[in-house]
Amino acid sequence: MQEIMYGVVLWADDAEDKAVIWCEDHGNLAYYSKSDQNMHDGVSLDAGDLIQFDLREDAQGRFARNLRHVNSGYAPTLPQSLKRQTPAQRPSPRPVAKGNVVPFKTLCDA
Repeated sequence: MQEIMYGVVLWADDAEDKAVIWCEDHGNLAYYSKSDQNMHDGVSLDAGDLIQFDLREDAQGRFARNLRHVNSGYAPTLPQSLKRQTPAQRPSPRPVAKGNVVPFKTLCDA
């Protein structure tokens, strides 16, 4: 399965050309590794960057390919904000029709 997705970079390692991305559908995180592909040559990823990418999902996980910057520094404090949340502060996912996807409204209500 492959689709176009937006996401925010939570962590990036320039030395190893790897990144972890929080996807707009709030499903599982997507992983990026330059060694696997792509059109991303020469562009640096930083935590908080808003990107668009092709999402490939299989039994091994979710993988980002063909990354395109939409807005560098879109949410620079997001990774730290997520780290600071304690388990008691995290919203409890409500059951939805699409497996473990939590609607954005649910996250805003918390």
